[in-house]
Amino acid sequence: MKKRIIVLAIVSGLLLTIGFLGRGKKDSLSLPDMGGVYSVSLDNLDFSTEITGMLNDGVINEIPYEEYEDVFAQVQPVNGYNNKVLRWGIARRGFGKTPDADPGAPELLAKYGGVYLGDTSKNIIYLTFDEGYENGYTSKILDVLRDNNVKAIFFITGPYLKEHQDLVRRMVEDGHVVGNHTIHHPSLPSVGDRELEEEILGLDRAFYEKFGTNMKFLRPPKGEYSERTLAITQKLGYTNLFWSFAYDDWHRDKVRGPEYAYKKVMDNLHNGAVLLLHAVSKDNADALDMIIKGAREKGFEFGDPNDLQHSNQQKS
Repeated sequence: MKKRIIVLAIVSGLLLTIGFLGRGKKDSLSLPDMGGVYSVSLDNLDFSTEITGMLNDGVINEIPYEEYEDVFAQVQPVNGYNNKVLRWGIARRGFGKTPDADPGAPELLAKYGGVYLGDTSKNIIYLTFDEGYENGYTSKILDVLRDNNVKAIFFITGPYLKEHQDLVRRMVEDGHVVGNHTIHHPSLPSVGDRELEEEILGLDRAFYEKFGTNMKFLRPPKGEYSERTLAITQKLGYTNLFWSFAYDDWHRDKVRGPEYAYKKVMDNLHNGAVLLLHAVSKDNADALDMIIKGAREKGFEFGDPNDLQHSNQQKS
């Protein structure tokens, strides 16, 4: 069993957990209710904007930066890393071409073990699904993946684990990877160091209690991150996994048909692609079988999601 080291510090008379011992194990320092996973409600989570970075040639800025400035300024990281909010995004370049990321962003990700692409010299692509909440389509998605012998990563939140353990169990039993999307789905740069750790490790502990394994991939909610959040989560043993393809598929009131989703994906396939699809989308669920078969017809194959774990990522 992998061990984490607990270091205790007294700050303003409070006992703060800086590190953790036995990330997935019960211990006396764990917060009640495994970090609050089983008491959190979907009503407390914000899914109105799932991605706030670039998509294609435009920028989705549904939440202006100005609204965040005061919040981020109040976060005082004890480690000294830059906490400027960054919004992961890519500019799509079409079929067979690697998308463009923000200048400097890939280098920053690489510095802290973050990943958004597989090997671009190989025609291997990867499927990832964000599961903030359940909208009735995950069983169908799992059926399609099983029938096509494809493995994926499913990023879940606290309420998802609380309310849909049957689906999470099936993900695990079917050989998929379950990733960490935090308990409450906050913008990570907006929370302090202790809360950031608990958002991630609280969910991990609860997942370990049910399934006997730890999470190893993290997808920052909304695609918002900072040098500080990358550094902290890397030290916690996580690979921050972003994406090289996404589209505005998280709006429940935008049902445009499976052909729309199929064409959107097909037009942007490229070597090493990490595809982000939201499982709340009926279009995605209905198009998934076509997407898998269509990608294979174009010469692509679906890779093992575990291969996306950064080669420099060290597990302690």
